[in-house]
Amino acid sequence: MRGFRSLKLSLRFVVPLVVALGMLAMAIVPLVDRLTLRWSVRDMDIRSRLITSTLQEPLLELLPQENRQKINKLLLRATQDERLLALGFCNQEQKLIYRSPSFPADISCRSAKDDSQKPLYLISLPQGPVHLSANAIELNGTQIGTLVLVHDMSYMVRRSADTRKYVIILFIVLGVVVSLITVFVAHLSWQGWMDGVRAMLRGEGILKPFAQPVVESELQPLVGDLKALLRSLDAERRLADDSTITWSPDTLRKLLHKQLTGEKIIVVSNREPYIHSKEDGEIKVHRPASGLVTAVEPVMRACSGTWIAHGSGSADRETVDANDRVMVPPNKSEYNLRRIWMSEEEEKGYYYGFANEGLWPLCHIAHVRPLFRTTDWEQYVKINQRFADAVVKEADSYNPVVLVQDYHFALLPGMIRKLLPKATIITFWHIPWPNPESFGICPWREELLKGMLGSTILGFHTPYHCKNFLETVDRYLETRIEHESSTISRRGQLTMVESYPISIQWPPPWLGTLPPIEQTRNEILSELGLPADQLLGIGVDRMDYTKGILERFNAVERMLELHPELVGRFSFIQIAAPSRSALEEYRAFEARLHALEKRINERFSRDGCKAIILKAEHHEPDQVNRYYRAAQVCMVTSLHDGMNLVAKEYVAARDDERGVLVLSQFTGAANELYEALIVNPYHVEQTSEALYQGLTMPEYEQQERMRSMRAQVRDFNVYRWAGRMLLDAVRVRQREKLATRIGRES
Repeated sequence: MRGFRSLKLSLRFVVPLVVALGMLAMAIVPLVDRLTLRWSVRDMDIRSRLITSTLQEPLLELLPQENRQKINKLLLRATQDERLLALGFCNQEQKLIYRSPSFPADISCRSAKDDSQKPLYLISLPQGPVHLSANAIELNGTQIGTLVLVHDMSYMVRRSADTRKYVIILFIVLGVVVSLITVFVAHLSWQGWMDGVRAMLRGEGILKPFAQPVVESELQPLVGDLKALLRSLDAERRLADDSTITWSPDTLRKLLHKQLTGEKIIVVSNREPYIHSKEDGEIKVHRPASGLVTAVEPVMRACSGTWIAHGSGSADRETVDANDRVMVPPNKSEYNLRRIWMSEEEEKGYYYGFANEGLWPLCHIAHVRPLFRTTDWEQYVKINQRFADAVVKEADSYNPVVLVQDYHFALLPGMIRKLLPKATIITFWHIPWPNPESFGICPWREELLKGMLGSTILGFHTPYHCKNFLETVDRYLETRIEHESSTISRRGQLTMVESYPISIQWPPPWLGTLPPIEQTRNEILSELGLPADQLLGIGVDRMDYTKGILERFNAVERMLELHPELVGRFSFIQIAAPSRSALEEYRAFEARLHALEKRINERFSRDGCKAIILKAEHHEPDQVNRYYRAAQVCMVTSLHDGMNLVAKEYVAARDDERGVLVLSQFTGAANELYEALIVNPYHVEQTSEALYQGLTMPEYEQQERMRSMRAQVRDFNVYRWAGRMLLDAVRVRQREKLATRIGRES
């Protein structure tokens, strides 16, 4: 019965295959004819130019003599070539004055002149098709006539007929062979093959379902080659997409409408995109200093949906509705912000404790010991579950698209997967992922990894971070890892691990609305009480020990020591928004930073011009942008970072194509912005010399470097980042649907 069914099913493939091959043959035969014609005509054109070049010198000798007999004899001798039918020479008045005996009477000098503009030209004569070519004969750069060459193309008709015959025979043989193979494969056990295909679609390999060990051993090389080929094709497709797709908010909207049937996106992050605070009795709104918010907020405005985040503002509760939602942005409502509330104890354990005293230093390897407490872990689990419940309430379907952001929610994907098994969960890890040995310090390493593997797609900034994660999973969990396809399969759940370099909004929202760079610089200098010719450097960070701010100040100090002529002529502005000041390590870091600033200013301040201007307060994005545009140099000296979007923000701000970026080699941005001055921030002299090089770099070099970096940020913007993840999610969803369908039909 199974044999009859497999034969029946195989015929369902064979018949359409034969029909398809027949239709393909009908389509290819005319194409082959056209190609044969094109190659033949091109060959004749090349031959014509070669013959003209060969005859030009003897013709130039004979034409002044007007010896018709010798010239006609020369033309006749040249037509001994089997394909060259005739030759003729036309004077400047378009009169045929010399020709070989076989020159067709249907061809005139005027028609040859009209057609000489066409490098490839065919005409039909009673004796058959001919190729006509008219090439100029010149003397001292002046055209004195035209040599008309007529090639016999009847051989082309014979060649086309032979080609058609061979193509038809080839397709007949191909159809027979493929049909026989299809029937043979069907009889190998249809059910076994279907189980194998379903397993491959789930990323579990295709060998496990087969009962015959011989088949397994024979197919093992084929499986590896197939997966490598699919990976290669996917990479080529991505490159093709990047060269043809212009990523923008409209592109994202069309993607959701076409590929995801217009589904709204649910974003989950700890930090909210807009904070409502009470200031002087009034409620004010501002955006937090966060690279995550900078990247994700434009995506939400383009896609719509719901953003779930911790409500931490002093007026956040007053601005939400009965369901803890508020529409944002305030001036133009485009998506929902759903706020989650925490007690002081919960925030202390989940956020300050496990996330920022444990995972943050663990992943950044920035010489600060991670600290893990059981009470912090319990709060981390509790808050992750609270967010998972909120996702279920906000979802309007059984298979929503959820974007989980960052290390605060390592457990969340697994929790959502239990509640919504069909959900498409995209988790993006905004910070580095350490090597397996470092991650092994965490007491709850297996729980964190299992939670993350609830994701459909798990994204990191760089391939290096992906490699570290795969090796970490391989070290601590029992899973099936397919390195060719960069997938992890655990208990039937497939997770694809990919690199998605994050970026910023392009075009910038302020494009075309700001005053010129020089005007902005003069305004900033005036506000700071600095002279009009003062050189400026800028650094923008949270007050965090991973950002290399101390190392940056040391580099400024060393530069002023090595180049005393810049003392009093250069000021470095450091914007450092306070962050996690409840933690002792951050308070100690802030104290060290202020002490270093004071010492350097005591040494190098002149005439009221400080060497370092530390602004330890929050600045809105438009204020930061003014400093970007005013500074000759921007320093990004992170000791270990995922991407660091400050580098890209500075590049986007410089629409004058000036300014220099000094960039740490330990940032993800260093893998994209090659034209920056790349430094090791631990090397004080190297960093100080790069700062000096930036301040003294010629304008033409600044322009070349900045123009290239701006093109990179423009083409690889935040919409591309989101679009790449969503497109991959679409493919995974389609693959799962296909696996389910195959399961039903088999």
